[in-house]
Amino acid sequence: MKVFTAEQIRSWDQFTISHEPVSSIQLMERASIAAAHWISEHFKNHKKLAVFCGNGNNGGDGLAVARILYLKGFDVDVFVGDSKRKFSEDASVNLKRLRDLSGISVRKLSPGEHYNFDEKTIIVDALFGTGLSRPLEGDDKKLVEQLNNKKNSKISIDIPSGLSADGIFDDSSVILKADYTLTFQCWKRTFLHPETGNYTGKVVLLDIDLSKTYAETTGSDYSVIDDQLIGSIFIPRQEFSHKGTYGKAVIVGGSYGKIGAAVLATRSALKTGAGLTFTLAPECGYDILQLSCPEAMFIKGGDTFIFNFETDKDVTCGVGPGLGTHSGTEKSFLSFLKSHSQPLVLDADALNIISKDQKNLKLIPKKSIITPHPKEFERLFGNTDNSFKRLELARKKAKELNLYIILKDHHTQIITPHGKVFYNITGNAGLAKGGSGDILTGILTSLLAQKYSEEETCILGVWLHGRAADVASEKHSKESMLPTDVIDALGTVFEELNRKAERNL
Repeated sequence: MKVFTAEQIRSWDQFTISHEPVSSIQLMERASIAAAHWISEHFKNHKKLAVFCGNGNNGGDGLAVARILYLKGFDVDVFVGDSKRKFSEDASVNLKRLRDLSGISVRKLSPGEHYNFDEKTIIVDALFGTGLSRPLEGDDKKLVEQLNNKKNSKISIDIPSGLSADGIFDDSSVILKADYTLTFQCWKRTFLHPETGNYTGKVVLLDIDLSKTYAETTGSDYSVIDDQLIGSIFIPRQEFSHKGTYGKAVIVGGSYGKIGAAVLATRSALKTGAGLTFTLAPECGYDILQLSCPEAMFIKGGDTFIFNFETDKDVTCGVGPGLGTHSGTEKSFLSFLKSHSQPLVLDADALNIISKDQKNLKLIPKKSIITPHPKEFERLFGNTDNSFKRLELARKKAKELNLYIILKDHHTQIITPHGKVFYNITGNAGLAKGGSGDILTGILTSLLAQKYSEEETCILGVWLHGRAADVASEKHSKESMLPTDVIDALGTVFEELNRKAERNL
């Protein structure tokens, strides 16, 4: 699913209006019906609403939502914007429709009012939409600050008031902190970054049937990984196949005291379906690996750390989990990079070794996949002011070095050498534990060994990792789930994928 800018979304609305055809007020009604239906279905025990509406089209949505919910039996109080500001044409129509109803309170927003609601009143935010081009100030800022101090549940229509759709205004901006954001047709980029996504609460995507032609023909470098994309990538296992069909994966990692990382990566590679899986590790981990991963074969790379990275030429290597940064390991690893031409999966200490000298970046084989978390990225490429600038630096470096960068975050970003960005929306805070990255390395190495392309490997691998974490959290909770629970959940996820593939035959 493409992620469009605020300007592109406005053009999408206009394209739909002119080509369907449908009027702008009818399109607003369509969006408002969708939002009102969601609220009525999910807040059946909360019959009182306070709807705050601005003077623009976002306010028009709020006015229509208020009318529809009132007619559904909700007790609705509506607060409208300053009459000194001109209402948009469609907002004016919906304000008149609302005032034609008896029994619904419509009051003007007052800077000095305290808005005393009981705890079950739902606050609906329709003050400012995607057209906002500057931080809130004056009475608008004070109002949002006041609403933020309320403990009531808050629902934003399309976007939390004060938030830009495309980036950050400044660090001191006041933004309404919603519990739910009911957004229309596509994600906004700010929903997907930590500095701004923290204000959206749970994002609910409502389909209001905007033009599919526009979506298909309009370009965007940014996308959200959705079920349709995953379905187009995933290849079900063929009946007439053998272990040679699914490649050879080699996990290169482990050192004294860090063999567990190599175990996690190896187990996840096995669970993801590589035909043959090997672990190149120091001899101190031999017993542990053979007992915990009997399906994998062991290759000795040293005694207590790896100093020999030699592998067969027809294998796919994932290097880094628990590797350590011993001087002997560092020297041997850099030598390995100089002689290796096939794409690699690089994580953890492999990246830490590379980051010691910027010249090492040029040793990474073309089309390799690197998986830094923000601190590792900073060590590799330098510091940035925020995650938006970090992503743009990643796009620059991916193109410059011909690499695929998986930038780990709450919504992990996949950056291709061609400048494309894919945001992943599976996964949860239960992955914020040591070992989660080792699992991802194993998944990616296994998929790349199975001859998925580098881009497909990144997209499917990150999605699988997050979806398995979602399954694990449902069973064990985010607090108690372990990386091994995520590995065990991979089977459930593959069952889901295979069922969907069968239905699509």
